[in-house]
Amino acid sequence: MATYKEIHGINVQYRDSDATAIEGDVWYNASTGLLKMYSALGSWASGGNLNASRDHSVGGAGTLTAGVVFGGRDPDPTANVEEYDGSSWTEVTDMPTATGNNTGIGTQTAALSCGGGGDTNGTFEYDGTNWADGGDLPSPAAGINGAGLGTQTAAIRAIGGPSASVVAVSYDGSSWTEIADVVTARRKGGGAGTTTAGLIFGGRQGGGPLSNVEEFDGSSWTEVNNMNTIRDSVNGQGIQTDAMCVTGQGGPGNVYIGNTETYDGTSWTEVADVATARGFHGQSCGTTSTASGWIAGGAAGGTPPYTNVTEEWTMAASVETVAFD
Repeated sequence: MATYKEIHGINVQYRDSDATAIEGDVWYNASTGLLKMYSALGSWASGGNLNASRDHSVGGAGTLTAGVVFGGRDPDPTANVEEYDGSSWTEVTDMPTATGNNTGIGTQTAALSCGGGGDTNGTFEYDGTNWADGGDLPSPAAGINGAGLGTQTAAIRAIGGPSASVVAVSYDGSSWTEIADVVTARRKGGGAGTTTAGLIFGGRQGGGPLSNVEEFDGSSWTEVNNMNTIRDSVNGQGIQTDAMCVTGQGGPGNVYIGNTETYDGTSWTEVADVATARGFHGQSCGTTSTASGWIAGGAAGGTPPYTNVTEEWTMAASVETVAFD
């Protein structure tokens, strides 16, 4: 059996007290006689509610302290836009066209909304103050429920439409170009990463949700390990080796679920559930990590079926004692 040093290249640290917080750090605490490690644990907490409830693929972008949601349905397509500062939402300049089932990409000051009901091939760019028209989606990629990833000037919108699709397109800040088709046709999936290291996951094909996951290397899509839970109506955030998929519809009866999974570039791990199970929500979609983020709005199956609830995700390192079975 390989030793710790053979695996990691260093010996286990020998300390008289616990180490400073570095995720994955392992040490032996001589004063307590215990082997310990730092583990990063994520949790969800309540955030400030949206001013306007909405569902059906609310466009979302940004970070935990600088977020934005745009469009959606309440129950009709809306042009409403709100920004988040980490505690409360503020209504700002409306989109040029009311739209629902739209794809959100980017940051609070450089966001992209593309496709959706109300303007199925329209692209709109937001600079944190005003909206401007961008290049229209080509007809094979137009429609609703697409998965988005990347930034305002280097984006991918994959799949989507009224039925399952394999079409993917990239945006350079002015126009869309068709790129390699995805492997598994779907709609209502989520995305994360960049145009050269992208990720799509989940979605719906025909009458049922999927757990399929694909990675993009800048030229082609490759199927990789599936998620643990089949689901559609999702969004995502993070990078290809540190991504997150939150909630959606899945399980028996395709009900709304509160499940969260994270991806490390190889496998998916189930982590903390949200308090309000939902799908079609807005979500932070930064391309850095899953250390923090938010989800807002969405369809929650209540009366009315859409919600204004916001939940915030944070990761914190904690000391764990290594147990031996």
